[in-house]
Amino acid sequence: MVFYRKDQESQQLTDEERRKKRMKWTIGITAFVIFQVVQALFFVLVIMKFKSPKFRVGEFDIQTLNAGTQASPSFDMTFVAPIRIKNTNWGPFKYDATTVNFVYGGVQVGEVAIPKSKANFKSTKKIDANVTLNFTNLPSDSTLGSELSSGVITLNSQGELKGKVTVMFMFKKNKTSQMNCTMAIDVSAKALKSLSCR
Repeated sequence: MVFYRKDQESQQLTDEERRKKRMKWTIGITAFVIFQVVQALFFVLVIMKFKSPKFRVGEFDIQTLNAGTQASPSFDMTFVAPIRIKNTNWGPFKYDATTVNFVYGGVQVGEVAIPKSKANFKSTKKIDANVTLNFTNLPSDSTLGSELSSGVITLNSQGELKGKVTVMFMFKKNKTSQMNCTMAIDVSAKALKSLSCR
């Protein structure tokens, strides 16, 4: 009788231990699955979110500037353009060679060649390019004369940058960035008055 009771107690203990062990395993597996799901969501929503890098011209100092008058309009200028390619992705952006055009009143007055290269992940590629603007090919009905009399010349820089973002050496996506910047030049001060990019 005593032995039977002891056997029953030990059997109950064994069942209790098994139940606790199963519970621990269930909690452990559930926690692992939740962790994997959270990790996968983070990877998909943050790491794998491919964005087009920003392609811009930064503020610059004018080296030379020669301007005519309203009656005899002419304009030429040289400066070093700080071209910036800001890559916010979690992988490098390898881009092809391209050109940045400087435009006045719809007419190209200068250009800069951007060589093929790459912007590393979460970084900004900086290219300092020498620019010469020449307004000799403007049509006769150009507004250059009236802008010279106002003392401010407005220019645009335009360009398209095509490339590929690679994340974790496996996932690749083609991305295109557009440059569209407007700059106002103060003729008398021979300085950049304002610059905005979108």
